[in-house]
Amino acid sequence: MKIPAEALLFDNDGTLVSSMESVYRCWTRWAREYGITAEDFARVELHGRPAVEIAADLLPAAVVPEAVARIEQLEVEDVAGGVVLLPGTAELLDSLPADRWAVVTSATRRLAEARLEEVGIRPKNLIAADDITRGKPDPEPFLLGARRLGVRPEGCVVFEDAPAGLAAGRAAGMRTVALTTTHPATELSADVVVRDLSAVSAQVSGAGLEITAAE
Repeated sequence: MKIPAEALLFDNDGTLVSSMESVYRCWTRWAREYGITAEDFARVELHGRPAVEIAADLLPAAVVPEAVARIEQLEVEDVAGGVVLLPGTAELLDSLPADRWAVVTSATRRLAEARLEEVGIRPKNLIAADDITRGKPDPEPFLLGARRLGVRPEGCVVFEDAPAGLAAGRAAGMRTVALTTTHPATELSADVVVRDLSAVSAQVSGAGLEITAAE
């Protein structure tokens, strides 16, 4: 399938990189520290959501700021050796002009930059949890990404592995490509579903981009 685009917006964890083992290791430790039961912890969706929203689902409001700072610290300390590039990431990003793509992540800027630096990705444009007031599935993060790149929302293609992120992309009026790196295809609603970014290539022209995705 070929998709015309003006710019590409990438989620980070589960799309460009994988740090899932680190995420669950750190959040499990965090939950123990804050006395959260296994049952309560299991009912909360971790992937693709800002830490402040997760903490707010599990803890009293007065504790949330301290708890968010703690999980950020745990995850930043666990970055070394805990992040790997997913297939196709380096090849696709290397084929794109720096001003035609952005990373749009639910992580804080400090954590996102640490994870990206670990694998040698240095985006010109990064939208992080610090930049927004409403996280995915709200469209705000992707709409901000489009504004930062100076393109129309309808000219963007979103690459995501999480249902919340895909919902955000659709709500923003953008085309969506889902990766089955963390969820089965049956849980993902998108214009195209691929295994990972190794199934995606891009052709660059003066008028924009043409994305080829092998379903």
